[in-house]
Amino acid sequence: MEQLGLAGMPRRLYTCTPTRLTTWLDCPRKYRFGYVTRPTPPKGPPWAHLSMGAAVHSALRAWWDLPRSRRTPASAGRLVETGWLDDGFRDDAQSAAWRERARDMVTRYATGLDPDVQPAGLERTVAVRTDQLAVSGRVDRIDERGDELVVVDYKTGRTPLSGSDARGSLALALYVLGVRRTLRRPSRRVELHHLPTAEVAAWEHTEESLGRHLARAEAIAAEAAAADAWAKQAPDQAGWDEVFPARPGSWCGWCDFVRLCPQGRAAGPARRSWEGLGEVSVS
Repeated sequence: MEQLGLAGMPRRLYTCTPTRLTTWLDCPRKYRFGYVTRPTPPKGPPWAHLSMGAAVHSALRAWWDLPRSRRTPASAGRLVETGWLDDGFRDDAQSAAWRERARDMVTRYATGLDPDVQPAGLERTVAVRTDQLAVSGRVDRIDERGDELVVVDYKTGRTPLSGSDARGSLALALYVLGVRRTLRRPSRRVELHHLPTAEVAAWEHTEESLGRHLARAEAIAAEAAAADAWAKQAPDQAGWDEVFPARPGSWCGWCDFVRLCPQGRAAGPARRSWEGLGEVSVS
C-alpha cells in the first residue's frame, strides 16, 4: 500500500467480523462493494442453498427453546418445515423436495442430541480484541464438555469436510479466542457438524495454532484498514481498482456483485440461484 500513499497513516483499531476478514482475503473487489461503497450496490438474487441453510440453523436454534418434553427428533424436523424459506429455488417442486431433505437431515441429526444437556451458548456473540483489531462473531453452538467449552459450527453444504477444514478455519479459531474472552472459560476444540453426511470434523487448537490464526487476522486487518483509510480520502474513482483488485476465478459465478466486475464476468458465467444445492430427485 505504500506506493498508493498509505505509508505513515496512523493505525486505528479495525472493527470487524470473521466474514469481513475472509472477504478481503478472498477478493478485495468484493470487499469494496460489500463494505466500502455507499450506498451498497444491490446484490443478485437470493441463493437457494443459503435459504436452506438458514432454515436448518433456525430449526436447530429453536429446538433448544422447546419444553424438555417436546425436544424430540421429529419436532426438530417440523421446525425446519415451519421456518422454511422458498427464496432462490427454481420452482415450488424443487423447494418442496429440498424442504423434505432438510427436514430429514435435521431429524437424523437431532437423534444424536441429548435434550437434557443444555448448550452453554446458542447463536452466542463472542468477541476478542488486540491492539490492532476488535473482531466479533456469532457461534452456532457452544458445548460444555468437562471443564472446557467447544465451538460447534453447523454446515449444510454438499462438500464433505475434514479435520483440515476445522484446523484451517480462521473464523473458528477466532471464535475460540472470543469464547475465552467473553465467557471466561477454557476453550480449544472446534467442530464442524456436516448435516448432509452426519459427520463431525474436529480440531484441537494449541496456543501456537491460535497465535498463528490471530497473527493472520491482524495481517489481513492491517491491509483492509489501509484500503478503507485510502477510500475515505479518495472521493472519486481514480485508483480504486488498484487498491481493491479483483481476484477472479471459478468462484466468481457465485459472487453477489459479479455483474459489477468485468474480471469476474470474464472468469465464468453467473451461477443460477439454485445451483449450489446439488441434486435431489423430485417425484
